[in-house]
Amino acid sequence: MKWTEVEEIALQLADAHPDVDPLKINFVDLMRWVIDLPEFDDDPKHCGERILEAIQQAWIDEVH
Repeated sequence: MKWTEVEEIALQLADAHPDVDPLKINFVDLMRWVIDLPEFDDDPKHCGERILEAIQQAWIDEVH
C-alpha cells in the first residue's frame, strides 16, 4: 500500500484504531500509524501535509 491509496489507508486505520476520533489525531501520530500498518510499503519521505490531510478526511468520512 502506498501513500496515494488514501481510502484504503483510512479503512485500515479505522479498523486498527476503532476507539480513536480522527478529528483529534495529530499528523505526527497519523503518519506513524500509517507507516505501522502491516500492508504499508512506501517511503516515509514521500508523505506531506496534503497527503495526511486527505487520509484524515477519508478516515473522518469513514467513521462519521
